[in-house]
Amino acid sequence: MFKQFFGLKHNPFTKEIPPEHLFLSACLKELDSRLKYLQEVRGIGLLAGESGAGKSAALGRYAASLNPALFKVCYFALSTVTVLEFYQGLALTLGEEPRYKKVALFHQIQQAISSLYYDRRITPVIILDEIQLASNKVLEDLRLLFNFQMDSKNPFVLILAGQPLIRNKLSLNVNNPLRQRLTVHYFLHGLKEEELPFYCQSRFKLAGLSEEIITPAAYAAIYSITNGLPRLVNNLMTACLLCACAKRQKQIDEEVVYQAQQELNF
Repeated sequence: MFKQFFGLKHNPFTKEIPPEHLFLSACLKELDSRLKYLQEVRGIGLLAGESGAGKSAALGRYAASLNPALFKVCYFALSTVTVLEFYQGLALTLGEEPRYKKVALFHQIQQAISSLYYDRRITPVIILDEIQLASNKVLEDLRLLFNFQMDSKNPFVLILAGQPLIRNKLSLNVNNPLRQRLTVHYFLHGLKEEELPFYCQSRFKLAGLSEEIITPAAYAAIYSITNGLPRLVNNLMTACLLCACAKRQKQIDEEVVYQAQQELNF
């Protein structure tokens, strides 16, 4: 196994990495500042990015940074749901036993949010992931649901996260009211090419390897294949370690990278 061959404690490119050990790219630093601003002013924010850009990891890191005495994180990953199912799922994430009718659910959710914020002095931070899967009807109800005191108060932080398709959906006239209510919107890109070596080195260091085992030409090949998307980088690097181990080669060069690419069918 490549872990023993390279002297690693674990696979450096596993997705199971503690949030505090995530590599802080320029993009993630900028996202941090946007989320902190949203946290201060409250309201609705949009985080978009390609699949594999690290949206879920970034949101997990942000959620882990919040003081549970002051914030309640409610995470809900959307699939193809009806408006009623959306209401029921949201009520559950808020810790409520969902009522049966939509009107009752609407008031139940608003009351739960208001109670957290005004009675318990806890700000609900609601993360709706895979928002690009939501229908226009769900998006319309979302705007209505998070309208408090005639839109004069925001006793919540709502983060909509999803793939780039959501930006097309929000550009439709029917979704203008929701788009206009976005306080923050940010597109998460992959790693910059110059960040890739530092990203890989930080992962290797966490796994107990401090020496550089990737050649400059290999880094260039890795970036051209993955475009810096962390999930693709992780998958390709794991395959590279397996290929290099099979060849009893301690260094990852261009040839290893392209062999790993073929095995993954990138």
